[in-house]
Order: sequence, then structure tokens, then C-alpha cells
Amino acid sequence: MLEKPEWLKRTYREDPNLKYVREMLSNLHLNTICDEAMCPNFVDCFSKKTATFMILGVNCTRNCRFCNVTNSEPQKIDADEPNRIAEAVSKLGLKYVVITSVTRDDLPDGGAAHFAATIRAIHALTPNTAVEVLIPDLLGNQDALKTVIDARPEVISHNIETVKELYDQVRPQAIYERSLQVLKSIKELAPDIRSKTGIMLGLGETAEQVYKVLDDLRDVNCEFLTIGQYLAPSSAHYPVQEYVTPEEFDRYGEIAKEKGFAFVASAPFVRSSYNASEALAAEA
Repeated sequence: MLEKPEWLKRTYREDPNLKYVREMLSNLHLNTICDEAMCPNFVDCFSKKTATFMILGVNCTRNCRFCNVTNSEPQKIDADEPNRIAEAVSKLGLKYVVITSVTRDDLPDGGAAHFAATIRAIHALTPNTAVEVLIPDLLGNQDALKTVIDARPEVISHNIETVKELYDQVRPQAIYERSLQVLKSIKELAPDIRSKTGIMLGLGETAEQVYKVLDDLRDVNCEFLTIGQYLAPSSAHYPVQEYVTPEEFDRYGEIAKEKGFAFVASAPFVRSSYNASEALAAEA
């Protein structure tokens, strides 16, 4: 096992907002990817009174080797969840919110209607809140994607996660070309909605393979990009192959900008939902 370098070591401080956010989430019976994925940024986010909400339960129908979300029997859809998320967004005073989900291959629409209901509930209660949805691939179902699009989120994100050559090892139930098609379809069906994706480094990819992903993403007009360090949630997950230096992240970020992405965040602790509002703010 590789030893974690100094730039990936953090000291956490207590903050009164941490308790407030946790109690509110508990009282409203809401889930976050911050907790389920063991995100290293959750203390910072909760301290700022923000969180990335995870809908459609906490059990995923897929079992990606990099992810800490539980692979188990999917749960029943909670029809009132969209309203409670909207209430949480209002209580937190969020002007930008990210909604993601477990993958629900058991549902005919992959959960698209529930995403749409959540977007509409937020916009109805807090009209000035921008909504970003981080969606699964919906098994490539174009009608399901259109259901999400018709709810008019400001940003639709779908993470490509890693290079094509590592899909069989890292996310065997996903298909690289299918994920690219999701991102392509977002812009074809709704040119005014911003498209976004994220990739992880440190899984064993080469620089040339990363450049190819960047080119593939620009070929489908993906606009926003995040690049972060992969951190294995446990010894049972896919092992970290490399800790990429901050300088290398800077270099990848500059190359991505040169390739034409409208916004790029590239650093070890960058995650697709972390400080997500910066992408739209940069264009304001």
C-alpha cells in the first residue's frame, strides 16, 4: 500500500455548522454523497452549511470498485423526498445545490422522474437556486435523459470517472462510450444547459490516456471538468496506483483549458460536487 503524501493529509476542526447540518439531515431523513462516499471534503462543506444530496436511497445496483456506496437491494422510492430536499435547500440558504443518486438499473427510467421531481421542487420553493444534477448513465435511455432535461436544471453532470482502458477493472458495469453519449446527448437535446464531468487520477492511467479522455470529452462538447485524486475508501476497494502531485494536477488543468473546457478544477482534493458553484460563477 502506498503511503499517503503530505499534501493529502488534513487536520479537521470543529465547527458549529457541522452539528446544525447533521441534525437537519437527520430530522429530514436525507442522505448525502458526502457521507456515503466518505468524501474528504465533507467537514469543509458542512462547515459552510452546504452538502450534496443523494436521492433514491443509499443502495446502488452497481458495484464499482472505486466507490464506497453500498451495493445491495435497492430501496423503495420515497415520493416525498424531493419536497424535503427543497426544504433543506431553503433552510441552508443555498444559491447552488448539487443532487446526485445511487444508480438504479432496476427502474425503467433509472430514477429520472425522481430527479425531475427534485429539480422542480427546489425551483418552486427557492426560485433563485441553481440546480446541478449528477446523474448515472440511465443505461443510455434517451427518454429518461429528456425527462431530466425537461425539468430544466442549470447543469447536468455525468462522471466519466477514468480512462477507457481501466473501465473493465474499475467500473465493469459501465461502458465508456455510453457515458460519452450521455454527455453528447445533453448538449444535443438542450444546448443551453451546461454539461459537466469528472475524472479521477491515480488509478494507473497514463498521461496519454488522460489526454485522450479530454479530447473525447471536448468532441461531445462537454464544458465543465473536474480532476481529482482517487483515494481508496478501504483495502477492499481498487488500490491507489499513484499519488499525483499538485504540480501535475496544475499541468493537466492547463492542458484541459487549452483544449477548450469553459471551466476546469484540477487538484488533489477536487471532487465533482466540491465547490461546484464556481463553474457558473466564473461565467457571471
